[in-house]
Amino acid sequence: MNAALFPDLVVNGELVPHALIAAETQNQDAPKGKPGIAWRKAVNAVAIRTLLLQEARSRSVEAKPNEVGPGRFETDEEALIRGLLEEAIDVVPPTEEDIASEWKKDPTRFRTPPLWEVSHILCACDPRDEAASAKALARAKELLALVLGEPKSFAALAARESDCGSKTSGGTLGQLGPNDTVPEFEAALRHLAEGEISTEPVLTRHGYHIIRMDAVALGQVLPFEAVRGKISEAMEKAAWARQSHTFITQLVEASDIEGADLSMV
Repeated sequence: MNAALFPDLVVNGELVPHALIAAETQNQDAPKGKPGIAWRKAVNAVAIRTLLLQEARSRSVEAKPNEVGPGRFETDEEALIRGLLEEAIDVVPPTEEDIASEWKKDPTRFRTPPLWEVSHILCACDPRDEAASAKALARAKELLALVLGEPKSFAALAARESDCGSKTSGGTLGQLGPNDTVPEFEAALRHLAEGEISTEPVLTRHGYHIIRMDAVALGQVLPFEAVRGKISEAMEKAAWARQSHTFITQLVEASDIEGADLSMV
């Protein structure tokens, strides 16, 4: 392994095996053909985990794995880190005044789920197949140009060209709510106004979609009492995240780390 590109990671004198970093790279996003980026992200993640484990052991934190699913338990390392953070971080619940103030900033943020009436044309492909994906994208762009040039042709094009069973109804999918479709498709819906057609094909695990928003029903604004608990929970989570970031930053600043760049932590 090239030592210049993949230097040893040493945390407070502890040499971290390259195998641990290699295993962590599968959890890190990076552009295709840029393994060095995934490696550097993995190095930072492993360095922080090593720091936390060192601190947990120095404080004699006891590993007591919790059940995280039916028959599934935390590893000892996960339990140690959780125990450390529980000991080091003390979040004070927000007051009633704080919660009310957060709600008053913009009550319209808190609504019942929206409903979307949607139609689409699907150019199916496996996104992992580069050749098939490129072919589907080219086809989707051709269809999109036709639809944008003559919006009234949408149903006819869907009936003739779509690779989805909805083609029998002119591409109509009916009413959809949050979590009724794949995340990529839902993300596109949230940016479309009523009557609007996606200006670019939308890629999901199923292929490329041309989406038309037929109707939007925004959720009703909820009263304070209905959302008070969720606001309180969100504020506590945000406070916990801030405190944990501060705690980790302090550990990094007090440590001797070689082979990682934690300057942005």
